Amino acid sequence: MVIQNDALQSFAETILKSLGVGEEKAQLVAHSLVASNLRAVDSHGIQLLPFYVDQIEHGDMDIHKEGRIASESGGCIVYDGENAIGQVVASRCCEEAIRVGRSQGIALLVSRESNHFGAAAFWAQRMSAAGLVGLVMCNASPLVAPWQGKEPRLGTNPICVSVPGPRRWLLDMATTTVAAGQLFKANFNQQTTIPAGWAMDSEGVPTTETVTAMNGLLMPLGGYKGSGLAMMAEIFCAVLGGGAMSTQLGGIRIHGKPTRVSQCFLAVDVARFMPEEVFHARMDELIAMIKSSAPAKGHEEVLVAGEPEWRAEAGRKRDGIPISDGTWADLKMIGERYGLPIPQDCRNSV
Repeated sequence: MVIQNDALQSFAETILKSLGVGEEKAQLVAHSLVASNLRAVDSHGIQLLPFYVDQIEHGDMDIHKEGRIASESGGCIVYDGENAIGQVVASRCCEEAIRVGRSQGIALLVSRESNHFGAAAFWAQRMSAAGLVGLVMCNASPLVAPWQGKEPRLGTNPICVSVPGPRRWLLDMATTTVAAGQLFKANFNQQTTIPAGWAMDSEGVPTTETVTAMNGLLMPLGGYKGSGLAMMAEIFCAVLGGGAMSTQLGGIRIHGKPTRVSQCFLAVDVARFMPEEVFHARMDELIAMIKSSAPAKGHEEVLVAGEPEWRAEAGRKRDGIPISDGTWADLKMIGERYGLPIPQDCRNSV
């Protein structure tokens, strides 16, 4: 199924509003999800909406809360998410980080007791759009065994950095080989196999079988290095913020308990170091240096972080967003359950 982004966003908003989510909050969540689909990061796109719906229906998150500042000292802020919708908490956190970053030159905000906030890139870009380098990290449900272990203790714990300027550089990475959503996407699409290096079975042995991986573990990125980065994110988010850690976390696929994730937002005011135009020129110079490398055999050009997604966005804005059969079936079922009209602006993918 292929659907235009505005129709998909409108449908997502309608679903959320039918569950009692306020209009502005529904728009924010829908926008964050569809923005990921546009960038071809489908693992953090609309396929997450049915899980959010389940959480709301089971009362596992509070759709009426927005969170509050628990403490503020200089450039350091602790934010209590109060189990509000993750995107709502993240939006408030970005606002506060930008405010303090401009005032102090740098802001480190840590939020606790929050929920899944979609793709970290959506929030890092909010800070970079305001002229600050934005860094975002998050801890997540334990789906990953620590290096040399076979029981889950860490999450995919993403790390994202976005620099100011028109689409210059945007790194958004999980600390696993792939995000958990990639595995779920393969399962939705009924793929029997996945690439080597994505996952392990329940004994910690690498596997390429999708079903086995679904009952197993995600693979840390680069072995012990990915495991270390995941723990770093856990420290900056959960330990520093006084939030839930490791096995204390719930998850969007677990009912009966709040998710309790923590997130970290670092905002750095470029203007405190040099004029913004100088920073932009230096970034352009660095990127040109990187891209001047001769491409390796089998590749046409050297790409920097963010380029593949921005190119995908241009195409999907024009041609529409492809939705997997499993995700589309889930969305239709929710729509039918609440008596909502299915978008007409969609067509079967070719």
